[in-house]
Amino acid sequence: MDGRMMRSVRLKEEEDSPGKSFTASCLCGSAPCILCGCCPSSPNSTVSRLLFTSFLFLGVLVSIIMLSPSVESQLHKLPWVCEDVLQGPNDCGSLLGFRSVYRMCFATAAFFFLFTLLMICVRSSRDPRAAIQNGFWFFKFLVLVGITVGAFYIPDGSFSKIWFYFGVVGSFLFILIQLILLIDFAHSWNQQWLGKAEECDSRAWYAGLFFFTLLFYALSIAAITLMFIYYTEPGACHEGKIFISLNLTFCVCVSIIAVLPKVQEAQPNSGLLQASVVTLYTMFVTWSALSNVPDQKCNLHLPTAGGNQTLGDYQTQWWDAPSILGLIIFLLCTLFISLRSSDHRQVNNLMRTEECPAVLEATQQQQQVAAFEGRAFDNEQDGVTYSYSFFHFCLVLASLYIMMTLTNWYSPNETQKMISTWTAVWVKICASWAGLCLYLWTLVAPLLLPNRDFS
Repeated sequence: MDGRMMRSVRLKEEEDSPGKSFTASCLCGSAPCILCGCCPSSPNSTVSRLLFTSFLFLGVLVSIIMLSPSVESQLHKLPWVCEDVLQGPNDCGSLLGFRSVYRMCFATAAFFFLFTLLMICVRSSRDPRAAIQNGFWFFKFLVLVGITVGAFYIPDGSFSKIWFYFGVVGSFLFILIQLILLIDFAHSWNQQWLGKAEECDSRAWYAGLFFFTLLFYALSIAAITLMFIYYTEPGACHEGKIFISLNLTFCVCVSIIAVLPKVQEAQPNSGLLQASVVTLYTMFVTWSALSNVPDQKCNLHLPTAGGNQTLGDYQTQWWDAPSILGLIIFLLCTLFISLRSSDHRQVNNLMRTEECPAVLEATQQQQQVAAFEGRAFDNEQDGVTYSYSFFHFCLVLASLYIMMTLTNWYSPNETQKMISTWTAVWVKICASWAGLCLYLWTLVAPLLLPNRDFS
């Protein structure tokens, strides 16, 4: 009986949407066909986002490989390499890796920007453009490869300097998106554990929240102490001292505001866990900013004049601690964008991701059929669960952010050397301030706008 019911539901589905069930092949057809073995009965929207994210991760992997010295030596065979800019073997060798990363990330950013424009105002999977979003993966991969090959033949000229500023702006926006996702994660975490504490009538959940809150604040205090030790000098490094002190003051202020009675009354789920997460992330961004200070006395990561490290060796090494941690946070946040929608309507409105109950109810029969057949299902016939265009725009920003992370936010100067600049420092510091202002707004907005729904 169950088998007959599944077959009848499947036949009805095919009658309602003819042609949906047909796919030419796993590479040329719909997204469910590709990952059906890994993600059975998964929503079509999630599988598509994972596949696009895998394209981005592939570009990141290629960029990391291109930074290795052995690959740099092979890049000499390309026509634009070291023409009219060869100042020495170390200068040229280290520059090749960064130039390759710029072009690889340009290709991924251009690829996702193309889809950003193409997917504007797609309302449901019945839109013909949704078939492009959720299918034809082999051809989309060929398009990405074609753009990448073309990017490597862009004449150098001022390309690196101009693209550096595109990377700065995009990275600034992506840092804010990361903070939004972290705040949403902390809100959901706090809400779930408080709910379990009330449901189970157990103090263990409260103890867990207290432990992680204390841990995050302890890590933040340790980070502040280490930054004062390694990134400041007595009578010097005044900028670093001001940045650390200001961000410490701002974090203390938002932590106090988060537990004020008026804020707690308007925001019952607000607490120190979210504030501790924001504080720790702010300290990370501050640390990352100080690692780009061009003054050797005020930067632990810059080589000293008497050191054994050559300029070429230094420039090809992106894997310092801030870059590695930034790469890990980037991977987690990008997967977070791809895998889930928020539990909070305001975050969904901001991130353009919302899965309404009507859509879920309309796809229950399809989910049963998918579970029976072991494949993904189309959950967007009545309406998309996320903005296709905004999702691709986030991947554009992610491409620019990872480009700046892998190149240590260094800028090519007139002699074609990659150098650290104050531009990167100010962008990161301003991003940390903007993130704190954004979190502060989430705390006080219900008080300032009592007629608005901030649930």
